[in-house]
Amino acid sequence: MAKLVYSAICSLDGYIEDKDGSFDWAVPDDEVHAFINDLERTTGTCLYGRRMYETMSAWESDSSLPELSPVMRDFADIWRESEKVVYSSTIEAPWTERTRVERTFEPEAVRELKAEARQDISIGGPELAAHAFRARLVDECQLFLAPIIVGSGKPALPRDVRLDLALQDERRFRGGFVFLRYQIRAES
Repeated sequence: MAKLVYSAICSLDGYIEDKDGSFDWAVPDDEVHAFINDLERTTGTCLYGRRMYETMSAWESDSSLPELSPVMRDFADIWRESEKVVYSSTIEAPWTERTRVERTFEPEAVRELKAEARQDISIGGPELAAHAFRARLVDECQLFLAPIIVGSGKPALPRDVRLDLALQDERRFRGGFVFLRYQIRAES
């Protein structure tokens, strides 16, 4: 069975974007980006909400991709090769390859996807991930803490879910980012 992995870059105080919707402070340097690339290579399918899909689709459509650093071009290749499922009631058809649109998030369908998948599945965006956390579908939580406190904004983790975690890995980066990987402990 594949794991469902939630991964996010967030401020030290737990936000993926500040009160103005900005996340320019969360841009990883090449060291962090290369580490993210290695994590993403094990992912076969990415689950996104509409807003996260709109943001991430630039990795396929941005005309400046050839001018990016090698590590960023590598990420673009990884992203394009993965399957993508977008949960949206407003997107009629996807504009990226290897992408399908689902109208609603159905926990049982995700359980079936996990059971059938040969590679891990990622879930991106805190609002969609909150549904998966509540349904007890997330197996692993990967957080990249940026060296900044933004005070308020969109939280990286749901506020109404309690889960016991087991620290599996940690890493510090030269630029001040910290990576934390937690396994979700089974309910007793």
